[in-house]
Order: sequence, then structure tokens, then C-alpha cells
Amino acid sequence: MRLFAVLFAFLAVLATTVTAWEKEDHEIFDLVTELEAAEGKGTTFYSWLDVLPTASTNEIARAYRKKSITLHPDKNPNVKGIHERFARLGVVSTILRNAESRKRYDFFYKNGVPKWRGTGYYYSRFRPGLGFVTIFLTILTSSLQFMIQKINYKKDLERIELIVSKAKGAAWGSKMVPIPGKRKVRVNLGDAHDEDGMVTGSRFLDMIVENSKVYLLEPSGELHPIDSSTAIKPTLSNTWFLSLVKGLFYKVAGKVVGKASTHDSAPQTSSTSNGAVADTDSDEDSSTTGSDAPGSGTSTPQLGEKSGRLGPTSKAGGMRRKNIKRK
Repeated sequence: MRLFAVLFAFLAVLATTVTAWEKEDHEIFDLVTELEAAEGKGTTFYSWLDVLPTASTNEIARAYRKKSITLHPDKNPNVKGIHERFARLGVVSTILRNAESRKRYDFFYKNGVPKWRGTGYYYSRFRPGLGFVTIFLTILTSSLQFMIQKINYKKDLERIELIVSKAKGAAWGSKMVPIPGKRKVRVNLGDAHDEDGMVTGSRFLDMIVENSKVYLLEPSGELHPIDSSTAIKPTLSNTWFLSLVKGLFYKVAGKVVGKASTHDSAPQTSSTSNGAVADTDSDEDSSTTGSDAPGSGTSTPQLGEKSGRLGPTSKAGGMRRKNIKRK
């Protein structure tokens, strides 16, 4: 809540700063609008006087005198609107030769002059697109989520410290004098409450205190250490956007690895000289196990059998290989 309050206050100050134009600012806005309407869109005070934005006061004064001779009504008696243009030239020159008013104009010259929208002036030069808004919201929400992670991490550390303190107090006593060995204790984590805030019972956990270490004892007998490593540290990689990117990456990478492993595990084949494709694995199996098949009527020599010739299966295999070579 405090974070949102600070953000709201910042936006309120920014809105007040933008909308609180002074009288001099409104005069500049009106003059810029009139100048663009008379001299062309995009005309600025500097471009009309034909000077650089970094021009000194003397350079502006000389440019004004030169321009005023060109626009003087006496030299343009039949030109429509010449009096208004000449008077406008004097106001522009006065603004640029005054340090304070020039500073005001330079601000709007660099950041854009607000436009009139019926009831007031509003900025219209910068219009954020969908991409900018998406990036801004992503950064904003990820930053807020990271800050919430830090807050939760701090609370987890405080809770772990409290649980460890209670466990050691139950094992060692109120004086907290360490007792060597392993001691089993039951720690009360506090009263449980229902939705109406009524106490429904206490929550107890079985723990083991061994020297200065505290372990959580599961009903299955497993021990889990209770220390600062139990709390989840805040990391940018755990924010929603980076988590989404990692998840998509691992998903795509897993599919690629799965396809590669499937391709590598495919049965190898070889082609014979007559164009037939044979499975090398099945050939080896048939050549080595065919004689052991039930009802084959053949037998292979046992280990240790003193026989000076090969068994029937070996002969058959040899004949098969010779036939292939002949082809």
C-alpha cells in the first residue's frame, strides 16, 4: 500500500506541474500558434529570425533589425496582414532578448509546445505506441513483483528466525544454554484462526535440535534444515516476464533435444548388393538365436565341450555369408 501511495503522489505532482501553466507560458503558446499559422507549420522563433538556437543577445538584436526593415509596413503598404506580422516580430524579439522568457521558450522549443484542446493546452508531440506501452508495463510490473519478492523474503527470514528461536528455547530452556546432542521438541507456531477471526486451535511442528542446527521432522522421518537458505531469495529471473521467457526457451529446447534423441535411436539399416534393405540388428539376432528356437532340432556346443567342428548353426551362418559374397 505504501508503494502505491508514493506512486500516486508522484503522478499527482507530475500532473500538477504539467497543467499549472503561468500567464507567460500561455502567451508563448498563443504566439507560437499564430506564428505557425502565418509563416508556415514548424516555424520557430529562431528560424523566423534566421538565427541559431545558441545565438547571443546581440546576434538576435541584429537579426531583428534586419528582419524589421524587410517587414516594415511603410515598405509594404499593400501587403495584407503586414502590421500583425511586424508587431509579432517585435514580441518574438522581446522574448528572445529577455533571459527569463527565453528560458521558458527554450524549454518548450526542446520538449514540444502543448496544443490547444478546447479547454486547455495539452502535450501532443509524444504519443506512446503499443510497443512502448507494453515495454513500460512489463518493466513496471516486473519491478513491482521484484519488490514484493524482497518484502516476502524479509518476512520469511523473520519467521524462520522466530521458529528457530522457539525450537532452541524448547530444547535448551529459557536460558538458551546449548546442550550437546540431538533433542526432539514440539514447537507451537501460534493459534490458527478461521475466516471470522476465531481461534480454532494451535499449530505444532515436530523439530530436531542438534547442536546449533534445527531440523523439521516430517511424519516419514525425513529431516529438513530450517535456516536462511530455506527462504526464497528475490531474483529478477523469477519475475513473471523472465519466467515466461525461460519457460518458452526450455520448452522449445526440450522439443529439439527430443527430436534429436529420437533420430539417434532409429534402427540402423544396410543395403545388400541386390538393392534390398536389411536390418543389421535383426540379422545379428537371427544368426545367434535362431538355433536356440524351440523345435529347431539343432544344438550348439556347450562351454567346455571338446568338439573339433562347428555346430549346425555356425555352418548355416557360414553358408549364408558365402552366398552373399557370390552374388
